[in-house]
Order: sequence, then C-alpha cells, then structure tokens
Amino acid sequence: MTDPVDGTHVPGNGAQGAGSGADFGKDRKPESRSAHGPDRNRARAQPGRDATKADSVQRSEEQAAPSADEPNGGVADGNSNRKKSRKRRRRKGGRRNEAQDMRQNAGDKPLQGERGSRRKPQRTGAQGAGERRVDAGNGAESTRPNREKADGGDRSGAPPYYAALDLGTNNCRLLVALPTRPGQFRVVDAFSRIVRLGEGLGSQGKLSENAMDRAIDALKVCAHKLDSRPIRRSRLIATEACRAAANGTQFLERVRSETGLELEIVDRETEARLAVSGCSSLVERETEGVVLFDIGGGSSEIAVIDLSSNRSNRLANHIAAWTSLPVGVVTLSERHGGREVTPAIFNDMVEEVSGMLDAFLCPDLPGCNGQAAGVFHLLGTSGTVTTLAGVHLNLPRYDRRRVDGLWLSNNEVDLMMRKLLSWDFDQRSSNPCIGADRADLVLAGCAILEAIRRRWPSERLRVADRGLREGLLTEMMAADGIWRRGKNRRSFYRRGKHHRNGGREASKADN
Repeated sequence: MTDPVDGTHVPGNGAQGAGSGADFGKDRKPESRSAHGPDRNRARAQPGRDATKADSVQRSEEQAAPSADEPNGGVADGNSNRKKSRKRRRRKGGRRNEAQDMRQNAGDKPLQGERGSRRKPQRTGAQGAGERRVDAGNGAESTRPNREKADGGDRSGAPPYYAALDLGTNNCRLLVALPTRPGQFRVVDAFSRIVRLGEGLGSQGKLSENAMDRAIDALKVCAHKLDSRPIRRSRLIATEACRAAANGTQFLERVRSETGLELEIVDRETEARLAVSGCSSLVERETEGVVLFDIGGGSSEIAVIDLSSNRSNRLANHIAAWTSLPVGVVTLSERHGGREVTPAIFNDMVEEVSGMLDAFLCPDLPGCNGQAAGVFHLLGTSGTVTTLAGVHLNLPRYDRRRVDGLWLSNNEVDLMMRKLLSWDFDQRSSNPCIGADRADLVLAGCAILEAIRRRWPSERLRVADRGLREGLLTEMMAADGIWRRGKNRRSFYRRGKHHRNGGREASKADN
C-alpha cells in the first residue's frame, strides 16, 4: 500500500502484490506471466514465437526464485526488508497519526488498508484540587487523570504544558513550562507583579481591601494566561500572607469566585522543600554542604542540606534541618522603616533576625566555618540576592540570564551592602535593578541576609533567580513520570514537536 502521509510503500498491508506480511519471503510457485505465456518451458518449446519475450520471462523468474546459496531460501532477505520497514514505520508513526486525526476531524473515513492508530482510548478520572485540565482539541475542560503516560505528552499530540503559581506576601508569580530533557523544562510564559498582599498585616493582623484588590487584579491576568493554553497540570499556592491573615481563607474564596482559580495555602515545611527542589541544579557535585535560604515578604525559609554521603538526584532528600522565620522584607521594613535606613537602624534589623536564628538548632556541616571554600557555600533565592547581583554587575536593565547561577565572593557581598546602605531612597529607586517598588524593601532584605551570613560564614554565595515555582514544576513533572526512561517512551522531544507548538523562551516581565 501507499503511506497516506508521504507516499512511501509499506509492505504487508496491501491486498495485491506478493501477499500479506505473514507469508512474505516464503517459498512459493513462480507467478504466471499472462502477458508472455504460462511458463518458461512453453517459451523454450516454441522458439519460433518471440525469443526475446522468452528470454525476458526467464530472466525475471530467475530473479524472483530463491537462491540456493542464500540461507533459508531467501527468508533472511525478507526478514531484513521487514526490519527496515518497521523502522521506517516507527519513524513516521507520529506523522501518520496526525494525518489520521486530520481526516477524522474533517469527517473523512480512513483509507482502505490503513493501519489503525496506536493510541489507547482516553480514561476518565477525578481531578485533584487546584488542577485545571483542558482538552487540546476544543478547549473544553475534561477529567483527564493526574498520572498520564510518561511519553512526553498525551496521545492527542498536544504538548504537556505545566503551570505553577506562587502568591506571596509581596509578589504574584506564574510560570508555564514544557518538559525537555530529564530534570529540565522550557519556560513558554511567565508573569510577575508586585502586589504587596501583606501590606499592613503585621499591625492589623488581616489583609487590607486595597492589598486584596491588587492581588486579584494580578490573578485575573494569570487566569487569562492559563486559559489560553491546554494546561495538562497546574498547582497554585499561597504562602505566608494567607497563612497568617485572619481573613486569609475568605480572601481565597473571593479569588475563586472572581477569577476561577483555586489556590491552596501551603505550610512552611512545604515551602522550604519546594525552594530546595527549585534550586537543585545549582548545587555542584563536589559540594558537601549547603545552606539554602529564601527571603520572602512575610517569612524567610532556611534549609540546611548535608551532601557529605550517599547523595541522590533529589536535593530535597538531603535536608538535615529547616526553619521558617516569621520575618520578611515587608514585615521587617514596616517595623523599622524602609525609606530612611541609617547604619544604626540597619544593625537593629540584623540583631532582631540574629536572635531568631539563635533559637534554630541544626547540625554542623562540612566546611561551614568558612575554612574549606568549595565544599560549603550559601545559596540564596530571593529578590534580595538577585538585586545585589544586578547591582554588582552594573546592569542597565535586570537580566535573569546573567544573574541566575552567579557566584559572589564574601568581599563582593560586603561591598554591595555598603553601597546600598550609602544610597538614599531616591538613589535606590533610580537603580534599574531595584526600582521604586523595591527601594524601601531592599535594605530589610540585606539585614536578613547579613544575619544568615553571620550564622553560617562562607566564602561564596550563589545567586538563584528561581524558587517555589520551579520547585512546583519539577515535582509535578517528576510525579507524572514525564522524564522516565523506558522502551515505550515516544520520541516527542526528539521530533521537536514542542518547538512547533510555541515553545519559545519567555522572559520574566511585569505585565
């Protein structure tokens, strides 16, 4: 038969020719050639007729007959041809399925003798909380099960989009990504906006109306982005502001009614684990100990990671101890002031955070005394450390590609802190890596960072422009087995289908 996609011949499927694939290459009688007589002997017995035709019949039948020198009378050659045909069909299997889908969508019947689709029927199942699944064909919501085949996407050929949203005390952030190589993904859409949801929370104990309005406006943008793509799985979380506020649960009900998004409040331990999962690729193989910290708006999570023995691929499995400090850049700046910060005010902020760290008991890590550089280091994931890195690089505009993964020495961090402390509010606002939205928060973050550096002295600090959202994406993709290797795994990514479906790198920008 002829392949419906590219016109190539596929043996063993047609109704004519040398028979079906089951008897391909078996011994059989030579076929009669009606155009030249019944057989070769009749041609030889009548030399007066057309000798040229007889010679032609003899040559053609000699080529068709099995050779005595070939093992199994030509079956080996037939098996070889069948193997090549199978390989060719596997390479073109995806395109054949796409051609069938196009005809079915158009209402056409499959071609006669065409091989059926290899896809299994879709199963239905209950959806988990916070997961929004949309059918790739018509945009309608479906009840596709949480655990899909680990073949790089569902059987309809749609790319497996994953989404993660983090509503914090200061920011609302969203990432939409496609899995690529094992342990990695490609960002196709991103959103980040400063909403200051926790503004006034420390003094009032609840979320203010203005803060909730700002957050809902940002969440409406996120809902629109999620609705514009067939999201396979998503997780939407809220952190410290909604945890601590007396009206946090009521606020999430309002979010559900006005945006359609269902957010879950995660505890502090989950937040610390997600931060570690999101930064695992920035810890090098020779590292024996890491203190990872995430300075947020209302809380600061710290994880002590021991990698001195039996290291596994999941960094979160090596958390030796963790803590969550009830202080962040928003709450600390509201207590001490963020616009006009003198060296004395800055020192008071450092002392307050240091007192909280003194109550945290954790095991000692190899090299954490600062003597063995390269064995132990700090790893920071927050706006504070990324701001310090941008100022250090003197960037005309913040560039995540240059900041994420950057190493800062102990002396470079000291220099940047002194520089920021010497600037007034207007100078900090005019810096392109700080801006007016963060100018009154950056020194509070530096005070928290300084307290951490005093508790765990280190010669090096690595900057991570990643965190909870990346951790959410990593855990969802790993739970679905999207990177699992196996003989049934389809070559979704090797064919580059995710590039043909809009897989373009998205830069982080406020919308």
